[in-house]
Amino acid sequence: MTDFSTALSVAASGMRSQTHRIQHLSENIANADTPGYRRKLTSFEVDRGAGTPGVVAPGPVRLDQSALPQVYDPSHPMADQSGHYEGSNVDLVIELADAREAQRSYEANLRIFDQVRQMSSSLSDLLRR
Repeated sequence: MTDFSTALSVAASGMRSQTHRIQHLSENIANADTPGYRRKLTSFEVDRGAGTPGVVAPGPVRLDQSALPQVYDPSHPMADQSGHYEGSNVDLVIELADAREAQRSYEANLRIFDQVRQMSSSLSDLLRR
C-alpha cells in the first residue's frame, strides 16, 4: 500500500501547486489595469522535506522585472509633467494561456488521484475475498 500512498501524495502535491499558481494568475488578471503593478511569477520545486520522491511545492513568488509600459494619459492622477505614467506589465493573453495550462495540469493530477484511489479500493475488495 506504500506505492498507493506515494502516488496519492505526488498527485495531491501537484494539485496544491497548481492551485497556488492559479491564485497568482487570477491576481495578475485582476490587476492588469493597476498602474505600476508587476505580474507575479510562480515556480515549482521538488519538496525534499516531504520524504516522498516526486512531491512538488510552489517555489518563491517572483515579480516580473520586465519594463513597465509608459502610458500617455495627461488626465490620469499619476501622470508626470509629460502626461505619462507606468502601466502594468500583465499581458492578458499570456495570463489566460497560463491559467488554461494550470487548469489542465490540475485536472491531470486529479485524474491520477482518482485512478489511484479506485485501484486501492479494488485491491482492498480483492483482499477481502
